[in-house]
Amino acid sequence: MAEKKVTKKAAAPKAEEAKKAPAKKAAVKKAAAVVVNAENAGFKAGDVYQALAAAEKALSVKEIAKAAKISEEETLLGLGWLFKEGKLVAADEKITLA
Repeated sequence: MAEKKVTKKAAAPKAEEAKKAPAKKAAVKKAAAVVVNAENAGFKAGDVYQALAAAEKALSVKEIAKAAKISEEETLLGLGWLFKEGKLVAADEKITLA
């Protein structure tokens, strides 16, 4: 295959446009640091359990996080604890108490 040669004249408008347009910085979303230890996991499990008990229905991870007022990462930490203890049932991307 033959490659096209780019001349300086063709490349010049692109360089000029880049100089004229102000550079936009991409928004960087910082994730909250989740401390993973037995005590914190137990507290998050309690938060998740209380949110599910109050809802009295199956909830998604986002819904649980919102109801418990914790991050999704913390919700997953608590869910793992409760699943290990056999206190939860999952069906159709929703989680409910066993």
